[in-house]
Parts: sequence; structure tokens; C-alpha cells
Amino acid sequence: MLTCDEYLTPATLADAFAAMAAHRGRYRIVAGATDTLPWAREGRAGDVHIPVLIDVAKIPELNERHVDERRVRLGAATAIQRFLDDAALARALPALPRCAVWFADDQIRAQATIGGNIVNASPAADVNPCLIAHEAVVEIVSASGKRTLPLHDFLLGPGKTALKEGELLTAIECDALPGYGGSFEKVGHRRSLVISLACLAFSVRLDADGRVIEDARIGLAGVCPVPVRLRSVEGFLRGKKLSEELLEEAADMPLDLVQSRTRQEYRRDILRGFMMRGLITAAKRAGADPAVLSSELEAAYV
Repeated sequence: MLTCDEYLTPATLADAFAAMAAHRGRYRIVAGATDTLPWAREGRAGDVHIPVLIDVAKIPELNERHVDERRVRLGAATAIQRFLDDAALARALPALPRCAVWFADDQIRAQATIGGNIVNASPAADVNPCLIAHEAVVEIVSASGKRTLPLHDFLLGPGKTALKEGELLTAIECDALPGYGGSFEKVGHRRSLVISLACLAFSVRLDADGRVIEDARIGLAGVCPVPVRLRSVEGFLRGKKLSEELLEEAADMPLDLVQSRTRQEYRRDILRGFMMRGLITAAKRAGADPAVLSSELEAAYV
């Protein structure tokens, strides 16, 4: 059970920083609290008492959204549900709607925030492989100023980030990828409300004929301490004609990245299968020529 003495809901960043300074060492920041509440449940952290909870979910800067053809800016309190009901976001971030479907049930998606999923720094956090593939940069603000970091530099390890005392993650900026086909693959111990054993995000752009891979973005999480961008696989695919043989070779490339302490062979098996299924699905959504990827190939990886 989680208990607190005070639950504060600052309306501005200035109010939030004042509350953080007044309760230094005694507070925890929450927005949707969908990570904090399960953590404090009996059997995880046990009964937890936090003197002061500071809920930043209503601060305007943390709820902004801006999308154009080149860049996306998301306030850190943007709910995961927005990737399903905001058509502009879905077009610009093609893997994230599929990620959101897997994320949890409807109630949790409506509460859980993109910033919360990032700062929790779980190796299995769903949004991170998607954002890594979009060259995401995080904006960090304190009472004394602002700084930015690439997401891959912000995430330091399981439960560890570059966030300092008195700082808030306020926004995420990343590349918009309209015209790409997207896919997201994930496996865990159950279908819903699942913690990933492995997850991958794919965004693929093809030429006008649907036969050549012009660009590929692939992010991987759940099998190593921090999410990684599969740049070597991307480079291998880029500029080549789409074929079953090409995808089979690409699917073998990242298997040595599995660093999990348990079930390594299982994770390697599912990683290869997910590479195939994710690349096939993303290519089809990008407009792949049906003659290039057969229905039999797709059925083999359903």
C-alpha cells in the first residue's frame, strides 16, 4: 500500500519547483502514477510511505503537443492513449500506435504518461525503443534553467537516469516519420498488462514501387540494460531490394545483443522471429509490392 502525508498538485512549473525545494528528500513526482502504485503494492516494495507526492499531470507545459512533417514535440504528461486517438501523432510516429495497443488496458493507457514510462527507466519500458528509433531528445528543466539530452544518454541503466535533484523531465522531441510503415512486437508472460521479455519497434520507408528499402529505423528493448538502436541492421537494409532472403539475413544480425541474465536462448529465438514479423509488417504498411513478400511468408511469422 502507498500512503503519504501530503498530495500536492502544482498548477505551474514554478509551483512544482517550489514544492520540490520545500520538501527536498521527502517527495516523489507522479503524473499517472501507474508505475508508482504497482511498485508500492505488497509483494513489490511492500508498504511504502512517501511524505509528499507531487502530481505534475496538470502543468500546461507538460501537456503540450506539436506535430509537423519533420518534428514532434510531446509534453511529458502526454497520455499513452493519445497515440491511438490523435491521427497526427499516429502518422508521424508509426510504431507508437501499435505500442499503445500492447501497453496495457484502456484505463491504464488513459492515465500512464510517456514521461513516466521514460523516467522509470525499466529495461522493458515500451515507448523507449520507439523513441530511440526516432532520435528522441528529452528536455529537462529545473528552477535554474533547461538542458536537453538524447534519450540514449538519459537512460543510464535499469532504474537509472541522468535526471538530477530538482529537475523535471518536461518534454520529448523526435523525428516525425510520415509515410513510413510501422510495427511493434512484444512478448511477456501474458497478453495484456504485460512486462516485456523483449520488444522491438520498426519504421520502414520504401521507394515508390514498394520494392526498395529507402530507410529503416529499429529500436530494441527488454533484452539488455538499456534500449538500443539497431543501426548496423538499418544500414544493412538501407538501399537494398526487399526480399525474403534480405529479411532473413537481417533477422540474424542482432541476436548477440541479448544480455539478459535469464532465458537467453528463448529471448534469441523470439528476437529473430520478431525481427522477421516486424520487418514484414512494417514493409507491408509502407506499401510493399505484394509480389515481393508472399502471403505464405507473412503467415509463417503470424
